[in-house]
Amino acid sequence: MSNRRIMVSAAVLVAAAVGAGCSGGGTDASTGTSTAAPGSSTTSTPVTTTTLPRGRGLPATFEGPVTGGSTGVPFNSMPAGLAEKYHYTEREYTASGQARTFTGVWSEGGKVEVTDTVDIADYRTRIVVRHPVDPADFNGTVIVEWLNVSGGLDADPVFGLGHEELLRDGFAYVAVSAQKAGIDGGGGLIDIPGFDPPFLKQVDPARYGSLVHPGDDYSYDMFAGVAEGIRRIGAADGPLDILDGLVPQRLIAAGESQSADRMVTFVDAFQPLFGEFDGYLIHSRFAGGAALGAGGAAPQPSILPIRDDLDVPVLQIETETDLFKLGFLPGRQPDTDRVRTWEMAGTSHADRFVLDYGVASGQRSLPNANFDLAAACGRVNEGPQRYLVRSALHALNAWVADGTPPPTSPLLEVADGAVARDELGNALGGIRTPAVDAPTLSLSGEFNAAGGIFCDIFGSTKPLTPEQLAALYPDRDAYVAKVTASADDAMAKGFLLRPDRDEIVTAAATDPAFG
Repeated sequence: MSNRRIMVSAAVLVAAAVGAGCSGGGTDASTGTSTAAPGSSTTSTPVTTTTLPRGRGLPATFEGPVTGGSTGVPFNSMPAGLAEKYHYTEREYTASGQARTFTGVWSEGGKVEVTDTVDIADYRTRIVVRHPVDPADFNGTVIVEWLNVSGGLDADPVFGLGHEELLRDGFAYVAVSAQKAGIDGGGGLIDIPGFDPPFLKQVDPARYGSLVHPGDDYSYDMFAGVAEGIRRIGAADGPLDILDGLVPQRLIAAGESQSADRMVTFVDAFQPLFGEFDGYLIHSRFAGGAALGAGGAAPQPSILPIRDDLDVPVLQIETETDLFKLGFLPGRQPDTDRVRTWEMAGTSHADRFVLDYGVASGQRSLPNANFDLAAACGRVNEGPQRYLVRSALHALNAWVADGTPPPTSPLLEVADGAVARDELGNALGGIRTPAVDAPTLSLSGEFNAAGGIFCDIFGSTKPLTPEQLAALYPDRDAYVAKVTASADDAMAKGFLLRPDRDEIVTAAATDPAFG
């Protein structure tokens, strides 16, 4: 990586996109769309604790599209040109309603009995909606991403890494500002040197000043409320149609890193209760889950498996970094007919690709947010995570739609408290791709101690020496042949999609390692 100045407009823990994109026509934020919701107060309204009725969440009400404000564009939008390239529309809406906090009792195997509501409060958050312009292009699935706030601001890493598959295959997508830090600031899990994360009310108070978040204990019910609102689109008493006439057949929830831990708790505690989602993508989780809430829940286990009695599928995907830096290793669990876990060789928690996505997105709304990543961290991971996230989204959608389970992943090999590596420094075990089986680089998702925790999550990339390359490949043709064989094998096993296989093989023909 060069020492150029890199714009960081993302929650840098995941290096995901934040920033601007196209906005549709609608009511200006200053003229009604972003007016305060009735009863919107940062103080929750206590209610008498009662046994929670079984059923779906409290549906959110949607308003918008939201326009106006100081930037005139929504936060966390696609980079310029993506909507036009794939014939998508992207708009922002508010989502408001009432949300509850809960108590519950944890037991073995990730099972949680959510027993009672504690408080209820009004909220008004926002969502970013993307869908195909032509209804014929819609594949019937809506991905609902719990935005990540690890860096103290909203970020969409699942979309950032997986957007090529989502857009080329006709998914609809809804990003949800589910947590307070993204709206009101504070609450970031990591300090980013020289970077002050811009939360929504700070970056555009005219557009987002009326948002109300009562606190993260309410976030699960808020997320469920948005899902229930989407499910009720088209009903006689349903909310505003944010999908412009598209009829969703499946809802899949997704979250990465800190949001993945929220997903773990949501799956174990609230999926049996609400049944809002038809499947889950849990990306780069810890061994445990996020807190159920402060309302009297029993002590939560530090290792929290995905419960084994679900009626919907869950696909977990883990990078090298996640095993030890995030502590996922003791949380490994056997695959079942409802739970699969992929471990991806050559990958790091955050990488160059998702950083570049964030740069392209952020250039439209935060042009003065700069950070020299290369000076702090060196050459960060350039591994194959994006291809595997795309494949995971495709495989999970097939699992939900027709019951075809994803392939079973080999585990990353570990030794002496670290990922085991070959003589070139690439990981052993895990899902194999040309990046690690026909390498020109040594890719790691493990610690970069010189840069501290901030750099740890980005891993590293080190070019192989000319001597190492000569020992592996007599010439470029031999290299391309080995890349092709590895890519074909990964595709045959279900870990690479055809367009990505072709992209990798084509790139091999001009790999700069061979001059």
